[in-house]
Amino acid sequence: MLINCVAYQDGRRLSDVPVDRIDEYLHLPECFVWVALKDAQPQELKVLQAEFDLPDLAVEDALHGHQRPKIEEYGNLLFAVVHIIEMVGGELRVGELDIFVEENYVVSVRNGSEQGFLGVRARCEREPQLLKQGSAFVFYALMDAVVDRYFPIIESLEEELETVEDQIFNKGSQRANIERLYQLKRKVTTLKHAVSPLMEASARLYGGRVPQVCVNTQEYFRDVYDHLYRINTSIDNIRDTIATAIQVNLSMVTIEESEVNKRLAAWAAIFAVATAFVGIWGMNFEVMPELKWKYGYPAALAFIASLCAYLYRRFRKSGWL
Repeated sequence: MLINCVAYQDGRRLSDVPVDRIDEYLHLPECFVWVALKDAQPQELKVLQAEFDLPDLAVEDALHGHQRPKIEEYGNLLFAVVHIIEMVGGELRVGELDIFVEENYVVSVRNGSEQGFLGVRARCEREPQLLKQGSAFVFYALMDAVVDRYFPIIESLEEELETVEDQIFNKGSQRANIERLYQLKRKVTTLKHAVSPLMEASARLYGGRVPQVCVNTQEYFRDVYDHLYRINTSIDNIRDTIATAIQVNLSMVTIEESEVNKRLAAWAAIFAVATAFVGIWGMNFEVMPELKWKYGYPAALAFIASLCAYLYRRFRKSGWL
């Protein structure tokens, strides 16, 4: 679906452009066309491919989606794939933004996401001095908008992790904690897959051999890289903390099981002593004098009870009961 198609000249909005008249604006001086689509249909992409002479492989990637974040060069054309991450009902939903950039046009194709970029267009139009730098600044603005939306997700994941950490030492919550930690680890991995490849790709947009279209906007892409680096560092810290929390949680489970085993062992020892004496006195030999003694039965019970009480006291004192 076509969201909008607008021509800009010298940093200012020139007019909305019908798709079949795009070529009339491509050759105007200091002019470029910005086309935005959402969940584009094959026919729409074929029309734009014919208008802008887009590479077949890049169009195929934009049509089918599910690509790894990347930035590829096709001559003077840059093709970028950026993952759009949304937090929906406590789960991460992954969309995709495919961007075609050349000196006189930008084509953005948004797939599988409800997060629009009308605010990015409005921001660019409010800054004509920056928009005057052409399609490369639009490319930066789109990437920057996507990357900035990663920060609230990082904060949400950190808050969730802190909540789980507060419950680690609560008895009886270990199983639920481990489940939540693994769910959190899966979310962090999803975000890692969006950030890490994009950080590597964006490093090629400033310093050294920079694509021609980005030559005058290198400092902006360095800012994007810095943001991605911060996010990637936060992700690594969260992953390390999750690993530590899982180990601590498993240690708590082991300690709790050890406490239970100690109690069972203590009670088993107490009853084993009582069972041993009862077994001896239950053999009914004729020469056992206590069998003929008037107070033999209560004395035996008193002795067993006293011994069990002594053992209970010793186990209690040592912390086993």
